[in-house]
Amino acid sequence: MQEARILIMDDEAQERRRIAESLRQKGYDAHGVASVPEAVAALKRERFDVFLTDCNIPGVDALRTSDEARRINPDLAVIIMTAFGTIETAVKAIKAGAYDYLPKPVDVDQVALLVERIAERQDLIRENTELKEQLRERYKFDEIVSTSHAMEEALNLAGRVASSNATVLLRGESGTGKELVAKAIHYHSPRADQPLVKVNCAALPETLLESELFGHEKGAFTGAAARRIGRFEAADKGTLFLDEIGDLAPAMQVKLLRVLQEKEFERLGGNQTIKTDVRVIAATNRDLEKAIREGAFREDLYYRLNVVSVVIPPLRDRKEDIPALLDHFVKKYSEGNRKRISGVTAEARDLLMRYTFPGNVRELENIIERAVVLSKKGTVTAADLPIHVQAAMGEGKLPAQQVEGSLNETLDTVERGLILEALKETGGVQTRAAEKLGISERVLRYKLKKYKIREQ
Repeated sequence: MQEARILIMDDEAQERRRIAESLRQKGYDAHGVASVPEAVAALKRERFDVFLTDCNIPGVDALRTSDEARRINPDLAVIIMTAFGTIETAVKAIKAGAYDYLPKPVDVDQVALLVERIAERQDLIRENTELKEQLRERYKFDEIVSTSHAMEEALNLAGRVASSNATVLLRGESGTGKELVAKAIHYHSPRADQPLVKVNCAALPETLLESELFGHEKGAFTGAAARRIGRFEAADKGTLFLDEIGDLAPAMQVKLLRVLQEKEFERLGGNQTIKTDVRVIAATNRDLEKAIREGAFREDLYYRLNVVSVVIPPLRDRKEDIPALLDHFVKKYSEGNRKRISGVTAEARDLLMRYTFPGNVRELENIIERAVVLSKKGTVTAADLPIHVQAAMGEGKLPAQQVEGSLNETLDTVERGLILEALKETGGVQTRAAEKLGISERVLRYKLKKYKIREQ
């Protein structure tokens, strides 16, 4: 990394100049200081990538100096220069957080090699940080498309519980977006920098699921050729998302209950007790209360999982979300398929508003993806929709072409006017305007964007 900046601290002027000049010849920006006060002043004044410091300066505590440097710049990599007889001090410094140590007199080629490794490590750290930030942005609660009161209540509850360590039970029909909400909870929790591990409890038979959750030792069963780390172990310090929890077999329910209660488990075929620090988010589309009455689900496990229950309403109960979801999915799949689709015709939109969506948001997304792919006119028309959606008007007949704009278009015009009026009356204060309109500020922000109402 040619642009790396290196600060060298050595009380021997000749050695300090030798190292700095040699590093400059290799293309690095190297500066030398003779004392701790000079080093501290330089670190506060400028940003350096590497701090190369002698641990043999009289009256200087190398460990304290290293700590002080990294307090000023947490990303700073410290390399200790050590003479014979002080290697023990250098090793202690590394244990305390220094990157490495080099014997004196220092070989500048070795310094350059270490700087390259440090640069690669810092690039990985930056990429990892950026990726996590992108995930946080992608799974922001504000990014979940919704304008309905029912969905707003569910998202508000999920947002409040995200900052805690409480176990969350997400309830709702298949396709309502439970996994999306689970991701939003994780990426807004104190565990956001740790793993989010997902397991579909209905996708594996009981014997394989036990190994999947808890891992196994070599030879635990036929085919277990090596030790395997389970999902609980992989999710340590992070979040474990257990989807379709209502389909767990009774024996697995007992084992899961023990882990939730005791915070420990053993791998399949092993006797070593492993401690676990995992936040569990579970999801189900089943009526667990009914399953308890029928003896299919343990009541004690239910209460362990149901600390905070978030109910995700089906799409048929929040049809006011459909227009926003249509716009979102059309944009998503137009870009993904490199097609110019401007939107959904009034006729197609009317059909979709009448349809009951037994598959919920997932079904709507699949319908729009298909329609975008099939569209030939630059818009999604009624003819691009599946036959069973076209039949929503009854007897498989399509609605007559409307001459003067649809009901949805008329309502949009009225709604936009009401928003403009509320903003005018409240002097453009969005919080007060939202209160006046009887909607949340988040919904108002969405509608401002939808109707392209620019802030004045």
